[in-house]
Amino acid sequence: MTNASAESTDSGRSPRSRRLFLVTLAVGVLVVVADQLSKWWAVRTLSRESTVKVIGDAISLHLTYNPGAAFSSGTSVTWVFTIVSGIAAVAAILIAWRIGSTGWAIAVGLVFGGATTHFGDRLFRAPGFGRGHVVDFIEYFGLFIGNVADIAIVSGACLGVLLVLIGVQLRGGPRAHSRAARLPLAQPGTNKLKA
Repeated sequence: MTNASAESTDSGRSPRSRRLFLVTLAVGVLVVVADQLSKWWAVRTLSRESTVKVIGDAISLHLTYNPGAAFSSGTSVTWVFTIVSGIAAVAAILIAWRIGSTGWAIAVGLVFGGATTHFGDRLFRAPGFGRGHVVDFIEYFGLFIGNVADIAIVSGACLGVLLVLIGVQLRGGPRAHSRAARLPLAQPGTNKLKA
């Protein structure tokens, strides 16, 4: 048994699995930092009374504090979103232990980072612990307002769907796309399958 094999057996994790787990964590940390820095900037720079157009009517900057979920739904049950974001963050990090591909490490890392930074907002922002309002400031077509964490979560979810569609498994490697691909090959000139 090689040293690498012994290390994998002793720890229960291969070096590749540990590396992908660290990729997931690194992506998550980057999302948290980017989201919190952008919110810090928005709170100090933008106004709730005015809108700054960035790309015509498509993208604008407008500061708001959201106690609810998407489209400001569920504003009276902020504590529910605190629990949901906490569960999502924990679930993402548990899934990260099973990841076997770089694509999935990035996808889960994006969701993990977005859920974690939202959880932090819910816990520590005004008006109180567990009831915090999320800072939103990126307005899309005048329809809804989000933040960097929202972009990360949606991007991670879309990447996950893409990976499923192209057949990349969470544990790594492509799926067998057809039953024929899993059958043993037939010997040339015979009707018998190769053993």
